Amino acid sequence: MRVVITGADGFIGRNLRVRLQEMGGHEVVDVTRATSAIQLVAALQGADFVFHLAGVNRPKDPQEFHHGNSGFTHTLVEALRESGRGVPVAFASSIQATQDNPYGLSKRVAEDYLQEYGQSTGAPVYLLRLANVFGKWCRPNYNSAVATFCHNIARGLPITVNDAAAPLRLVYVDDVASAFLQLLAQTAPASGHVAVGPVYETTVGEVARTLAEFAASRQTLTTLRVGTGLMRALYSTFVSYLPPESFAYEVPRHGDPRGVFVEMLKTTDSGQFSYFTAHPGVTRGEHYHHTKTEKFLVIKGKAHFGFRHIETGATHEIVTHGGDARIVETIPGWTHNITNVGEDEMIVMLWANEIFDRERPDTIAMKVKP
Repeated sequence: MRVVITGADGFIGRNLRVRLQEMGGHEVVDVTRATSAIQLVAALQGADFVFHLAGVNRPKDPQEFHHGNSGFTHTLVEALRESGRGVPVAFASSIQATQDNPYGLSKRVAEDYLQEYGQSTGAPVYLLRLANVFGKWCRPNYNSAVATFCHNIARGLPITVNDAAAPLRLVYVDDVASAFLQLLAQTAPASGHVAVGPVYETTVGEVARTLAEFAASRQTLTTLRVGTGLMRALYSTFVSYLPPESFAYEVPRHGDPRGVFVEMLKTTDSGQFSYFTAHPGVTRGEHYHHTKTEKFLVIKGKAHFGFRHIETGATHEIVTHGGDARIVETIPGWTHNITNVGEDEMIVMLWANEIFDRERPDTIAMKVKP
């Protein structure tokens, strides 16, 4: 399939182009501002599908809305008519198409041109009224508060929040790209408006606060819950704005004669991750917990785990090696230790189900062998 993308070098266009390349099986033709009128006609002559993403949304002169949105769409439609083929078109419209501001009007007129084209030729026409799209590669300091906030906060620059309570309706660029790509399938919906979601309802202040917490997590080591929904998408977006010199950062390293202990990551409700080392013959632990539990994974070396029930005196031993991929878990009410019984440095990864609290450490000293 020969797929033409107008606005191919824009924010959504770049993301969609990459996804199409990943799919394979399509010839992708880019149309940008540098494309001449003759080149546009040539690109559309052999098109099997058109993703119409080009547009103007932050011009110096409001008249540019007409030229860049409805005007260019009219040019596109006429070129498609001249091809004599009913080529499907998917249009990146806007939720503002229902409003009577210059931008919204230009998008609505563009929709009308496309619908008329579809009715007269029988070509499928898909109208995607997008909320505020955010994600990687969006241009900062232009028309996206999320992009501007991410860019500035990632560089330690100030941001301006004029109205923290101002509502924001956001849609993630990956979801937008997926919605467009589904239109290439044989099971594509009928012509008309296509819903794109999920649409996240939030505020300018909430987004700014969340992004600031993402940046601060490199010092606090505590991450927010970034695995699903808006938080997942915002975190991915924030990280994508980090300059290369900020791809890595240091965390505190605590050393003593036994080895080192390094905390890597803390969570708000699922504990923390760390690792430690131990020299040959060194024993760590010699304590028990009432509630806290831990998971140990030996990455390198040979470890002996000792356990003793603090009431019954029952004992248990486990020996594991680096590369075994064997988790050893500490049990409340059992005092425990870990000894490097190998000849090399031992490296152990550790997860605890709660963040260490110096006021309530739940760590009581008691040797495994009294």
